[in-house]
Amino acid sequence: MAAPPLDRLVLTHLLVALFGMGSWAAVNGIWVELPVVVKDLPEGWSLPSYLSVLVALGNLGLLVVTLWRRLAPSKGERVPIQVVQGLSMVGTALLAPLWHHVTPVAGQPHSVAFLTLALVLALACCASNVTFLPFLSHLPPPFLRSFFLGQGLSALLPCILALVQGVGRLECLPPPANGTPGPPINFPERFPASTFFWVLTALLITSAAAFQGLLLLLPPSPPSLPAGGPGPGLRVGTPGAEEEEEEEEEVSPLQESPSQAAGTLGPDPKTSQLFSARGACLLGLLAVTNALTNGVLPAVQSFSCLPYGRLAYHLAVVLGSSANPLACFLAMGILCRCCRGCCVQVCFHMS
Repeated sequence: MAAPPLDRLVLTHLLVALFGMGSWAAVNGIWVELPVVVKDLPEGWSLPSYLSVLVALGNLGLLVVTLWRRLAPSKGERVPIQVVQGLSMVGTALLAPLWHHVTPVAGQPHSVAFLTLALVLALACCASNVTFLPFLSHLPPPFLRSFFLGQGLSALLPCILALVQGVGRLECLPPPANGTPGPPINFPERFPASTFFWVLTALLITSAAAFQGLLLLLPPSPPSLPAGGPGPGLRVGTPGAEEEEEEEEEVSPLQESPSQAAGTLGPDPKTSQLFSARGACLLGLLAVTNALTNGVLPAVQSFSCLPYGRLAYHLAVVLGSSANPLACFLAMGILCRCCRGCCVQVCFHMS
């Protein structure tokens, strides 16, 4: 089959990257905006701990996706993706006018609207992990890199926006020669948190529009083909032997093997590798890294930065969130497949 035109390939890569941008943009945007909203919400510096718990509860969205696949196995991934994108857009749009609303609970003021919408966005973002990637299995393997590039932008773009916004500060003027010093001057952010959430909503709308563009651009998959088969309308030429092996290796996590598609059972060498000592070591490193990155460190980060002020907390959150996508971009060119190298990286991360 002849390769598609270059302009169509470029457009598809762009739409896939924009589609991936909407995966975790909502939760990443809330994280980097915490130093701005923490001064106005009653939870104060404990707000990151609340948010860590809500993001962990967001994994319940995976159960909803699992039930959907059991109850409607022939419906595909289009409806779950649209539901996830709709929840993200509506939740972020409601955050803009409602994030500062406070409701008394048991006699104590709490930011119920902010926390409830954060839980909805966490459910949507966690569900995106298991709905976006199966849709990409209909595309050739090179488009998977564009998707991960877009996922990196879902953290990098909110970080850049937060750096442009800045954080408010108090500055004391030098006292006069003979007199008492005046009150401190408050320098607010360049734009309020509501504007930040509106811009974040615009990014999510762009991601949803990119998904609709992909549905229009890609030909529909015949029902007789397995869900993991690449779409018939996009082929990237005829690669050489090495490229074929590389593509086969990349596409294998997203597609079923012929024996699985045929329903036959047989020994899977990858399963035995998973339960080997090397596999157990890598799984343990992955568990420790995720526990630190997504649970422990965000929950205590506000308290560790408290003695240094909100500016230090703002820079720590923004720069820490931007390190993840920058490392993903670096990993696209430099791969570390050595178990010792991974252990060194985790030890460096823990320090």
